[in-house]
Amino acid sequence: MLSPLPKRPEAQLDARLQAQVWRASSLGAGSAASQTPAVSSGFAALDAELPGGGWPLQSLSEILCDSVATLEWRLLAPALRLLLAEAPGAAQRAATAGARRSRARMAAGASPLKRPSAAPHTQQPLLLINPPLSPHLPGLQGCGLPAQRLIWVAPETPAQQLWALEQAIKANASAAILAWLPQARPEQIRRLQSCAQAMQAPIFLFRPLAMAGQSSAAPLRVSLSTGPGWNLQLSILKRRGPLHEGVLNLPALPADLSRVLTPQMLHLAQQSRAALRPPSAIPVPVATTLHATAEARHALARPALPARSPG
Repeated sequence: MLSPLPKRPEAQLDARLQAQVWRASSLGAGSAASQTPAVSSGFAALDAELPGGGWPLQSLSEILCDSVATLEWRLLAPALRLLLAEAPGAAQRAATAGARRSRARMAAGASPLKRPSAAPHTQQPLLLINPPLSPHLPGLQGCGLPAQRLIWVAPETPAQQLWALEQAIKANASAAILAWLPQARPEQIRRLQSCAQAMQAPIFLFRPLAMAGQSSAAPLRVSLSTGPGWNLQLSILKRRGPLHEGVLNLPALPADLSRVLTPQMLHLAQQSRAALRPPSAIPVPVATTLHATAEARHALARPALPARSPG
């Protein structure tokens, strides 16, 4: 019985190249983009639109919103709970999943994944850098985030904020990093993204919505705003994949309120939000508009003349 012929070096090289190729027309199924480590966002609709099926690790995720430290927590709380969970055997399950992915890459001819050098995320804190408001510990505990796992860093100047974030990324000792840097410049974000590629945790960068037109090296950029009821409206501005069109409506009712509010109260909240929207303009017939414009021009074209004296 003849033994199978060994693969040629050219064939092995082609397999490795195919595993590393990312096509911009897709989210990277079967390519290097799909093998990007990620953590689930907790929203199935959002995970389906993110490369890797969740918030990416080893890179920046830029979130643009004009809220004052409110919408960010409602969006990230499910993922942060997963990262800070202290379930027994979580580290062992993560190591088993990493070994499974490494074997799959080797079978495809790619190089195996490197084991993270840092400790498991379940033993690391959540780092907050320059939040606009003081963290409300009871509220964060209500979201499932233990207060003893939070570290709050409040640098005074933009230069100190950037330095603190860069040092935290290089330390690779946090379960996740949340940084509010409204004055960061494109070249500074590029430097942070270069450092983030060696960190085994998600890094979330919060900036105002006005920065949406500014270039950014963050591989993932989303805009966040309030939606009807307690929903969040999220738009994906940039991702490793095709352009995303439309808006994702994510149900993000806080757990404490879900146990208190009744269905009738939720319905009234949706009605009140709809009532606060500006009314649409009432359509005016074109003929009426043109007639009014002609009368106005005619009136302005006849300046008042001084009255003549009789005789």
